[in-house]
Amino acid sequence: MIYLDNAATTLHKPRQVIEAVVEAMSTLGNSSRGLSSCSLKASRTLYETRVKISELFGCPRADNVIFLQNSTEALNTAINGTVFSKDHVITTDLEHNSVLRPLYRLKKEKDVELSFVPADSKGNLSLESFEKLIKHNTKAIICNHASNLTGNIVDLSKISTIARRHGLIFIVDVSQTAGCIPLNMEEIGADIICFTGHKGLMGPQGTGGMCIREGIDIKPLKVGGTGVKSYSTDQPKEYPTRLEAGTLNSHGIAGLSAAIDFIQSTGINIISQKETRLMNIFYEGIKDIKGIEIYGDFSLLQRVAIVALNIHDYDSALVSDTLSEKYKIATRPGAHCAPRMHQALGTENRGAVRFSFSWFNSDEDVKRTIQAVKEIAL
Repeated sequence: MIYLDNAATTLHKPRQVIEAVVEAMSTLGNSSRGLSSCSLKASRTLYETRVKISELFGCPRADNVIFLQNSTEALNTAINGTVFSKDHVITTDLEHNSVLRPLYRLKKEKDVELSFVPADSKGNLSLESFEKLIKHNTKAIICNHASNLTGNIVDLSKISTIARRHGLIFIVDVSQTAGCIPLNMEEIGADIICFTGHKGLMGPQGTGGMCIREGIDIKPLKVGGTGVKSYSTDQPKEYPTRLEAGTLNSHGIAGLSAAIDFIQSTGINIISQKETRLMNIFYEGIKDIKGIEIYGDFSLLQRVAIVALNIHDYDSALVSDTLSEKYKIATRPGAHCAPRMHQALGTENRGAVRFSFSWFNSDEDVKRTIQAVKEIAL
C-alpha cells in the first residue's frame, strides 16, 4: 500500500520508535508513584523527553512541557483554562474542530464572544483583519500554524506582534507543522503551542501536549492524582503536574522520545526538504490534468506537504475509495474536521481528497499516484 494520509497519522514509524515502546512496556513503572527502579526509570524517561521537546520547540523551561493525549486534549486544556465567561476570542476559518467545538461550547455555555478571520479562495488569511477584530474584552487569539486541508502556513510572527501589543494570549495549534518544519515558539511569539505526537513527529498515537511560555496561567481541565502533594485538597499549582492529573502514557512517551531522536539525527530541514520535494512532484504532475481542481496556495515559499483536490464533480469519498480499492493508495476524503475551511473553498458539499506526504514516501510512490489520478480523471 502507498500511504498518503500522513496528515491524519503517520503509519510508518522509525524502527527505533517501535523498539522503544516495546521495551517500555516491560520496563517502565508509574512515574512519581514510588521509588522502585521501574518507577524511577519512568520518571527519567518523562523528564528526558520534556527536555527534548523543549529544545525542539524552543520552550524556555522543560517543566513547562505538558504531556497530554493529543492536540485535542491540549487545545481543550488551553482554551478552557484561559478563556472565561464573557471573554472575546479571535480565531480563523482555518481551524480544526479541536479548536472550533471547544469555542462553540464556551459561546453557548459561558457567553464567550467569537470572531473569525476569514480565509480567501486560496485558503489564505488577511493578517490585517486580526487587529480590526479586537474588542475591549478580547482575551485570546487562537490560530492554526498550517491548514490540515490546504497545507498553507500562516505567518504567525505578525499575529503574535498584534497579540503582544494588546496584551492577548496567543494560542497556536502546531499539529501539522510539529516535526515537519523548524519551529521555535519564542521566535513565532506563541504563548502556548499545542502539539500531537502521532503526525509529523512520527511518534505513537495517544501522545502530545503543550508548551507554555513563562507567566501564562492555565486553569486545569481535570484534577486528580499526581503523585505529589497528595494531602492537599487542591491540584498542585506548579507545572507540569498542574495539568497532568492521572497516570501518563509513559510507554507512548518513550516512543515519542525515540521519534524526536530520529528527527534530530536526520535533520528536520532534511525531512522538510524531502517531503516538500515529493509534494511538488505530485502537484506538478497533476495540476494540468483536465477536471482536476487543487486547493491551497502553491506560490507560498513554505508550506507543509499536503495537496487537496477534487476530480470533476465526483464525490471525494468515491475518489478516495477508488484510490484505495483499485490502486492501493491511502488518502483522506471528506471534511477533514475543518468545516469553515471547506465553506471558504466552496467544497462543503463534497469535501476534498487529501494527499499528505512523509519522510517514508518515495519518488516511486508519487509516480504511481500521479498515474492513478490521471486514470480516474479520464
